Amino acid sequence: MSETRSTRPASRPTACLAFIAALAMAAADLPAGIAGGGAKAATPEAGGPKAPEKTVKTEKPVKTGKTVKNGKGLSGQSGLPLPRYASLRANEVNVRTGPGVRYPVKWVFVRRDLPIEIIAEFSTWRKIRDWQGTEGWVHRSMVSGKRTVIITDAVQIMRREPSRWAPAVARVEAGVVAHILECGVDWCRVEAGGLSGWVKQGQFWGRGKREQIQ
Repeated sequence: MSETRSTRPASRPTACLAFIAALAMAAADLPAGIAGGGAKAATPEAGGPKAPEKTVKTEKPVKTGKTVKNGKGLSGQSGLPLPRYASLRANEVNVRTGPGVRYPVKWVFVRRDLPIEIIAEFSTWRKIRDWQGTEGWVHRSMVSGKRTVIITDAVQIMRREPSRWAPAVARVEAGVVAHILECGVDWCRVEAGGLSGWVKQGQFWGRGKREQIQ
């Protein structure tokens, strides 16, 4: 005997149960993380790319802090004023396009003690500018508070005293990096190649205008 199907409409309790079952099946098909109530975010499939811990948007480079009225600019996350001068700590420093290792390396500095200017901060990253105006991001571990300058003009005279009439100590070529020993208003006493003497502001890069250093 062939099976016959009843054409009688399902009773109301039976229809309600069918509707609830349909809702449960639909909810089971939703991806994890969409449901509310603190559901965990979806995890990547085995063998697939891992989801980043943070999105790139959370690493937007910004200057933070309050404006300093004494003309030193902004205060960064380190609590130090921005901009400020520093130097590179290592012989090889990767400079990236953004504040994080997920950003590509833009170029590589291969000169330790090179003076740089820190112009922004984000977490443990510092945006720097060199004497040629090129900018990029480096990790703070690659930056030193040691102050240096780079001779920018042609050959300069290092003098025994902070005066243009003082005897010459040495001739310093452009591109030489020197360590700052002290700075007055217009002159800095520096050390380079085992010699120390005074050079005039404007002949080098790596010090703020009329910045005094003891």
